[in-house]
Amino acid sequence: MEIPLLTDIIVVLGLAVLVIMLFQRFRFPTILGFLATGVITGPHGFGIIPDTHQIEVLAEIGVILLLFIIGMEFSLHNLFLIKRTVFVGGAVQVFLTILLVTVLLNTAGMALPQAIFIGFLFSLSSTAIVLKLLQDKDELNSPHGKIVLAILIFQDIIVVPMMLVAPLMAGGTQNIAQALLLMLLKGVLVIVFVLLSARYVVPRLLYQVAQTKSRELFILSVVVICFAVAWLTSRLGLSLALGAFMAGLIISESEYSHQATSNIIPFRELFSSFFFVSIGMLLDASFMLEHLPYILGLTLLIILVKTFVATIAAKILRYPLRTSLMVGLAIFQVGEFAFILSKTGIKYGLLTPEVYQYFLSVSLLTMAFTPFVINKYQPIASGLSKLLGAQPHLAHAGDNQPDNDPLHHLDDHVVIIGYGINGRNVAKAARYARIPYVIVELDAITVRRERRFGEPIVYGDAMHHMILHHVNIQKARVVVIAVSDPAATKRILSGIRQITDKVHIIVRTRFVLEMAENYHLGADEVVPEEFETSIEIFTRVLAKYLQPRDQIEAFTNSIRADNYQMLRTLNGRKQSLGHYDIELPDFEIASLKIFTSGSNIVNKPLREANLRQRFSITIVGINREGQTIHNIDAETFLLQGDVVYVAGKPADISRFDNLLRE
Repeated sequence: MEIPLLTDIIVVLGLAVLVIMLFQRFRFPTILGFLATGVITGPHGFGIIPDTHQIEVLAEIGVILLLFIIGMEFSLHNLFLIKRTVFVGGAVQVFLTILLVTVLLNTAGMALPQAIFIGFLFSLSSTAIVLKLLQDKDELNSPHGKIVLAILIFQDIIVVPMMLVAPLMAGGTQNIAQALLLMLLKGVLVIVFVLLSARYVVPRLLYQVAQTKSRELFILSVVVICFAVAWLTSRLGLSLALGAFMAGLIISESEYSHQATSNIIPFRELFSSFFFVSIGMLLDASFMLEHLPYILGLTLLIILVKTFVATIAAKILRYPLRTSLMVGLAIFQVGEFAFILSKTGIKYGLLTPEVYQYFLSVSLLTMAFTPFVINKYQPIASGLSKLLGAQPHLAHAGDNQPDNDPLHHLDDHVVIIGYGINGRNVAKAARYARIPYVIVELDAITVRRERRFGEPIVYGDAMHHMILHHVNIQKARVVVIAVSDPAATKRILSGIRQITDKVHIIVRTRFVLEMAENYHLGADEVVPEEFETSIEIFTRVLAKYLQPRDQIEAFTNSIRADNYQMLRTLNGRKQSLGHYDIELPDFEIASLKIFTSGSNIVNKPLREANLRQRFSITIVGINREGQTIHNIDAETFLLQGDVVYVAGKPADISRFDNLLRE
């Protein structure tokens, strides 16, 4: 039986792989590759997929997951820390862009509702492209990076009210006041539902799920929460996208948000790719070529308007001109949420097919220009600021804004993965030595208990890159992998090495046979429990035989350096361990307690007891009632109950011990 949808999926994803590989050679964003794939396969391109309905269903799932992830990454607490930058900078950028675009289009003869809605579209920038480029340049924590992030956060928030307002702007109801009141009531209902669920319901539910330690059950629970809340808001007459955002917001307030995000991201990447492909399918390439001069002119106009507005927003926050210009040059493009919002505009008649084609063409061009501009925006901003006569600023108020995540302050720290016996002991040692550390653990009960005790512990699976980034793995000095699952250990090790080659990784394994593969995957040190226990026992044996400490350490180090070959050998042959030959002396020091009350030993000086001649031993110390007597001479007395420290041959010490027990 042939499944048409399966054929479409194979065509879309297969072609996307080829297109994106080609685009990567020119350093184009991945999103442009998906859009180009849609143009090629769509009805306006080669018509490989003439019926786009099934692809649009997958695209709708991508939109839900995209907004769900945004909701989970959003935190009311973190927003409060940077509220001024988000709400002042973001509001100025969004509303001033809407105002300028509306005035320009309305002056050109477009109806006011349509002009305002297009202003909505052009006010939004690409979170995916900009943050990826800034992250690659390691500039997210720079002053301009923080402003860009704050403005993008505001845009992600404001797109939800835009979706709610669009039907009212289209005149879908005769009584606007009643519609606004009804929308307000629905909004209050949703907010109350979110607060109650985030505070009381979801954390307890996810705690019970996490206790099962079933990854499949955890993912299933998170997906059900996402789609259930989206379905609920849809039944209330609100959008699916709004429900997905609210579902993400519910989970974001729990301690399981990072693990949930890392589990959902692969699904989001897959389904959101269909969303961008579906957008590309709607682009008419022939229309774009036919109207290319107008499209290029509009593209240049949008770039100038958005750059100017974002620069003004940063200046209002009292940043220097150079930094403000870099902000403007970073977010001049039209973003992916504008595509989501445009679907609403088409549904309610706010966009005609011709205007929609102009919008798609302009948006794609601004996205295509973004990587090239950001790669050069520093010299461009420096040149413009000098041309405008701006004075350099060494510091300003915006530089010291608090970081969103307290873990981002960690630097030169230890990351402990797994909080079993070994992980717990490493944490104790780090705390005692005052070394900063953070723990990653997948046992929900352990995480909740240790958080109450003040441990810096994060719930999550270290196999996911997002969890590793969350604990600032790239700035850590040491990572200790102390989990019991060998397969998980290897995947974690491989994932860390994909992020950083700098960090020193120590891996605990159970068996020596696992050492070679862990070293191959990038471990700096591998400690096998199988033989380390044996070495510790043997170390104490050698100490009992009075071997010098440096000789014991040299011997055990040679065993480790030889990958425990001596302990693995089954044929009994003597292994070569360099020059560390063990010579066992016929000599011992022992502590013996005096039980006897015999008059020939106790209550008389040692010169009369004549122990050296009788037993060939020497008394080197006495412990009497908790006090140690070091100065032993011929006049020293022995008393019943004393503990005497005796040096001599093992056989002689044994004969003396028998006498003391009579």
